[in-house]
Amino acid sequence: MEEKNNRSEVSFVEWAIKNAIAIAALVLVVVIGASILLKVGTHHGKVIIVPDLTNMKVSEAKHVAASDELKIEVTDSVYIRRMGRGLVYSQNPKAGSQVKKGRRILLTINSVTPKKVQMPNLVGYSMRQAKAELLSRGLSLGKLVYVDDIATNNVLKQTYKNRDIKAGTMVDSGTEIDLVVGLNSEDNQTYIPKLTGLKYMRAVDVAHDSQLNVRKLVFDESVKNYGDSLDAVVYKQNPAASSAPTLMGSEVTLYLTNDPAKLN
Repeated sequence: MEEKNNRSEVSFVEWAIKNAIAIAALVLVVVIGASILLKVGTHHGKVIIVPDLTNMKVSEAKHVAASDELKIEVTDSVYIRRMGRGLVYSQNPKAGSQVKKGRRILLTINSVTPKKVQMPNLVGYSMRQAKAELLSRGLSLGKLVYVDDIATNNVLKQTYKNRDIKAGTMVDSGTEIDLVVGLNSEDNQTYIPKLTGLKYMRAVDVAHDSQLNVRKLVFDESVKNYGDSLDAVVYKQNPAASSAPTLMGSEVTLYLTNDPAKLN
């Protein structure tokens, strides 16, 4: 009887072990299967590097995106005077981003037809106020022309192509407006700031905020298009930054590059 009980206990243990092994194997199969399905369903571990579509025609951008199994959608437009009409101005996600197959890339293009905006009345504004108002209207500050006046940096005239431009005149978005501003002989000096290391647009802003004019922008061979120019950095300026005072309205020439070797 005892021997029979021992055999029963051994059989039960063997049965339990076999079932435990079977259950463990089943769980393992389920886990592996779920992992495989997850990878297939979400392209786990497979990412696509977003290509740079800027400065392309929309048709070219579609072709490049399709070859990378991506989709594009034009969602907005701007008007940049120096950029080719209808070209891609910006994209989201940016070039170099990692995305999954089928991701939609949103494009902002440079408008084929210039957007018209209304010229504001800037007379009586300070130079800084006038600059901010121009930017809010989609216009930009061109040249600062200083003339003798009791109030320094007070806007006396607004001009376009050397002619007065009246408030309410419709002009192309992005148009550069020159300002004739006052200059008091007792308050007519500024300083040339350090512009090296700054990107193109920021450097121009800082020069204007320092009551200086940008005489010339010199882009080297690494800057091939408008998109490149936006990323270009000032590696040299003439005159150099100085703590010595200079007359407001003085000019500075900026040299810009995208070559890292010139920025070290």
